[in-house]
Amino acid sequence: MALPPLTDEQRAQALDKAAAARKIRAEVKSKLKSRELKLSEVLERAKSDEALSKMKVVTLLESLPRVGSTTANAVMQEVGIAASRRIRGLGIHQREELIRRFG
Repeated sequence: MALPPLTDEQRAQALDKAAAARKIRAEVKSKLKSRELKLSEVLERAKSDEALSKMKVVTLLESLPRVGSTTANAVMQEVGIAASRRIRGLGIHQREELIRRFG
């Protein structure tokens, strides 16, 4: 499906929205890495924040201290989370299991 043509103003608004979303996700990843935020807090915040809800779960897990891509992928397989899953797509049991493991 082709995207509809956008006016210059619409394109600029979309670029600004995307940049703001990237900034929010980068701040959250940084705060997770420095232990200023807990995973449970991010998951709760993602319920009302569209930018966070669109973040991939694997990226979220890799932002945690001492969790790299191998650990993140292993945990996702154990919990039954697809590699392409975004935070908004997590089920209640998947959320609970991630919180149980990482806090």
